Amino acid sequence: MITSRVFRAGPRYRVPVRAASAAGRRAGLLTDSIVMADNLATVAIATVQRVIGTLEMGEMDDALRTVLGR
Repeated sequence: MITSRVFRAGPRYRVPVRAASAAGRRAGLLTDSIVMADNLATVAIATVQRVIGTLEMGEMDDALRTVLGR
């Protein structure tokens, strides 16, 4: 989950992404946001209508490892 409520930042499994950064532009973010690895959901690929951006997985992988205890 990605949220623009930056007050939710803090633990290392919540990764901040600034809209003005290269990563924020690639992700298509309009505002500074937090990727919350502790709030996961699965989505059937057939339900995805279009991709609006991408995030590099380096920090996201670390956050997921923390949450999943790996």
